[in-house]
Amino acid sequence: MPHSQTSAPRDSLTGVRIARGASPWLLPTVATAALSLVRARRSRRAAAIAVPTTALAAGMLWFFRDPEREIAQGRVISPADGVVQSIMPWKDGRTRVAIFMSPLNVHVNRAPLAGTVTSVEHVPGGFVPAFNKESENNERVVWHFDTELGDIEMVQIAGAVARRIVPYIPQGTKVEQGERIGLIRFGSRVDIYLPEGVDVAVEVGQTTTAGVTRIDRD
Repeated sequence: MPHSQTSAPRDSLTGVRIARGASPWLLPTVATAALSLVRARRSRRAAAIAVPTTALAAGMLWFFRDPEREIAQGRVISPADGVVQSIMPWKDGRTRVAIFMSPLNVHVNRAPLAGTVTSVEHVPGGFVPAFNKESENNERVVWHFDTELGDIEMVQIAGAVARRIVPYIPQGTKVEQGERIGLIRFGSRVDIYLPEGVDVAVEVGQTTTAGVTRIDRD
């Protein structure tokens, strides 16, 4: 099955490919920077303001970048860019792999397997740093996929800075492995639960790339 890279529309700004759902943050920032640059020609004060606003706009473009990926082969691939924070056996036999996303990572998350989205549940909660144990109670979106390995659960968790999770697709949607499924603004954490009997191929501290890094082992 070919991997789709055009299943959802994306925001567009000056030819830069950015993540869908970034416009509420990005457009005002870029507009402010552009206005500051125009006014900078007339006064030193405006020029001084233009420096930080332009830097902030450039940072936003970087934060919300949405690069194309050559999707890797494998049963389960990473849903997020980041660093493996923990690998924890669960009471029901599954293994939870938690991936911490910093503000410098790509924030677009991808489907770890091909399948059908059986549920997308938003759960209200707090906004403590994602590396804190209390982040288990943070605001999150819980995904379930019906796949060739059975039910796969994935959780997008907001953090201290990330205050909005933006799902791209609804329940009932068929997705291909590596397809873009949602955005966590400014990073945070993504957990994936591997079924019982599936061995983990990554280690704590390892860097992962969404759609590229294989999570399971044959």
